[in-house]
Amino acid sequence: MSRMEPPGIERILFTEQQIQQRIREVAHEISERYRGRSLKLIGVLKGAVFFLTALAREIEIPVEIDFLAISSFSPRPSAPGMVRIAKDLDESIEGQDVLLVEDIVDTGFTARFLLQTLAGRGPNSLAICTLLDRTSRRIVQVPVEFRCFEIPDRFVVGFGLDYKQLYRNLGYVAVMKLD
Repeated sequence: MSRMEPPGIERILFTEQQIQQRIREVAHEISERYRGRSLKLIGVLKGAVFFLTALAREIEIPVEIDFLAISSFSPRPSAPGMVRIAKDLDESIEGQDVLLVEDIVDTGFTARFLLQTLAGRGPNSLAICTLLDRTSRRIVQVPVEFRCFEIPDRFVVGFGLDYKQLYRNLGYVAVMKLD
C-alpha cells in the first residue's frame, strides 16, 4: 500500500533512495577520517534523530551516541534568537573525538553556540555533520565538515525536519507550501 502525499507538500527535494545513498557516502568519509579511533556522535534533538540513526548504522568504526536539546527565544520573529541548552549530554566528552550531528545548518547561530559550548568541555576534536546545509541563509560562518545536501532557501520537511511537529516521519525531504 503506498502512502498518500501529506497536505502542504509542494515537491520532493530528495527521495528516500537519494538520502540513503548520500548518507552511505558521508558515513564512509567519516569512517575514513576517524579510522583507528572511536567517535562520539551527538545528536541535536528532535530533528537529528532520524539522520543520526541512519548515519550511525553506516559508520564502520566504533561509535557512542548522546543527545542534547536546545531551545531558542527571539524578541521578534525575524530576529536571531538566544539559544540555550534544554537537555544536556548524559556523559562527558572530554578527550573524545566528537561529531555534532544536525538535521540542518541554516543561519549558523545555533551551530556556533553548540560548537563553542562543546569546545569548552575539552573534546579531542569537534566537527559538524549535517543532513542539510542552507548556506544561502548563513549569517555566522561555521565549519561544516560533513554535509549530505546543500539546499535552496525554501522551507523543508521530512527525515526529521518538521512543521509544527508534523512531517518528521517522512522518508524523504520535501519543500513545504506555506500559504
